[in-house]
Amino acid sequence: MKILILGEGGREHAIGKKLLEDNFDINLYFYPGNGGTKLIGHNIEKKCSILDLVNFSKKNNISLTIVGSEIFLMKKVVDLFQFHKLNIIGPNYNSSKLEGDRIFAKSFMKKYGIRTPKYETFYSYDKAKNFSKQKTSLVIKSNGIASGKGVIISHNKNEYQKALKSIMVEKKFGKSGEKIIVEEYLNGKEVSILSILNNNRIIPFISSKDYKKIGNNNLGLNTGGMGAISPNPYMKNHIWKDFNENILEPTIEGLISEKLTFLGFLYFGLMIYNNKIYLLEYNTRLGDPETQSILPLMKNNFLNMLKSFFYEDKINISWKNYCSCCIVLSSLGYPEKYNIGYIINNFNKLEEPFYIAGAMRKKGKWITSSGRVLNIIGIDTNIKYARKNAYEKINKIKCNNLYYRKDIGLY
Repeated sequence: MKILILGEGGREHAIGKKLLEDNFDINLYFYPGNGGTKLIGHNIEKKCSILDLVNFSKKNNISLTIVGSEIFLMKKVVDLFQFHKLNIIGPNYNSSKLEGDRIFAKSFMKKYGIRTPKYETFYSYDKAKNFSKQKTSLVIKSNGIASGKGVIISHNKNEYQKALKSIMVEKKFGKSGEKIIVEEYLNGKEVSILSILNNNRIIPFISSKDYKKIGNNNLGLNTGGMGAISPNPYMKNHIWKDFNENILEPTIEGLISEKLTFLGFLYFGLMIYNNKIYLLEYNTRLGDPETQSILPLMKNNFLNMLKSFFYEDKINISWKNYCSCCIVLSSLGYPEKYNIGYIINNFNKLEEPFYIAGAMRKKGKWITSSGRVLNIIGIDTNIKYARKNAYEKINKIKCNNLYYRKDIGLY
């Protein structure tokens, strides 16, 4: 069986490794992939359009394509693959707007009574600039996708004006900042719930917690994710009940009513605030780095689970009774300007599980090639020992230009 995975990060490396765990006879292809995916499969190294990928899949008899990165969803990859009768896991363009168009997603939440923070939408810089509710902290979000970085929190009027100018005038996040959402700031505990969406059913995964900020103590700029733990210690039974009643059930009702169902993954970005759970955002694919912390805990044969999508089979997911801690090693300077090409020493001493996000092998040596470089995973019976295991692994790696947070899993 041949499988194509679309994306180039640690998430795609993790998906590939999980697929091979119980299915040694499959052949994996990645576009564009990275140094890690090249170790377990074949990277498509020439630049491809979506139609090129369709033709590649036909020519090479690809049985299944998995969309890892949201970038491909907004280019209508699923629509085109389905038009050519190729099996693909992910939402069509209309459904992917739940992630790619935040204003669309917020309107959906409001229409179906899904609990979410209060918000205002703005299509012009002048109107947003004159917004007068800066007595409390606010969250400014670009409307489109920005690789997980299109969010700035302001705690006073000066910060608000600076963030607004950065997004809408200076185009910090490109065209995605032409429209924005200004949302009330909830100072609570973040939760990520990844799930399977099988048309009319949502099956949640084990919970996780993502650490988005670049700095310790959750300070600094938003990133694509600097680490994750699973399960999330704040996701107590009564919070799960609240999630099911006020987030999950109205979501599936809305998806069915609006004909936005699909075969794939749905990610709930959540916040626990005042003992209630709020939905901050949807993603219509697996999260990164949550996937890297969750998949090592899954007992199921992942490939069999994916195949069941197409037969509407009932899916039961079972989990190991362990905790995991994923720590992201990034290039110094990320998420802004950074340099690459630094040698990663002692790479061969890394213990599994680990995933490569932005590193490549050149002349027999591993070098950094992107902003987020490595995902180091620690697993143990509780989160305290899991994080200890992960940081012990990191201490074996030597590189002059790597940075990581020291507090992943502490809170």
